[in-house]
Amino acid sequence: MDNFLIQVTGKKRVALYSPRDAPYLYLSGTKSEVLDVDNPDLEKYPLFVKAKRYQCFLEAGDVLFIPALWFHNVISEEFGVALNVFWKHLPADCYDKNDTYGNKDPTAASRAIQILDRALKTLEELPEEYRDFYARRMVLRIQEKAYRNDSG
Repeated sequence: MDNFLIQVTGKKRVALYSPRDAPYLYLSGTKSEVLDVDNPDLEKYPLFVKAKRYQCFLEAGDVLFIPALWFHNVISEEFGVALNVFWKHLPADCYDKNDTYGNKDPTAASRAIQILDRALKTLEELPEEYRDFYARRMVLRIQEKAYRNDSG
């Protein structure tokens, strides 16, 4: 969800990454496996260097808008108090009714991931060469049908 990070006292450093950089963030569910963005293990996460980092510093009284889908890493520079305010901006039926805090993927995205997981399991029935070929066709179809083609 969209989020305001409000720094009440103390200081924080915030590193942000665009949703477009998701292929370089080593996602595990909705989180990145790269926990130390300042000193990432490049042997384990070699593509992380391709992710464009946006960074800012928050002091008491500062407010940062973090758009939905943007990955962020927050480092406290000194003891402080901060407050997050989240809000749902998609139509209500896009959200899981049992997701009080909005931590789950939108329901359509969750269903699509489940369908993809079943498709990938089905491909396991094929020999490796065929599995590779049809998986690449699936990726191309996803790129053609679902990726935005603007540069924004």
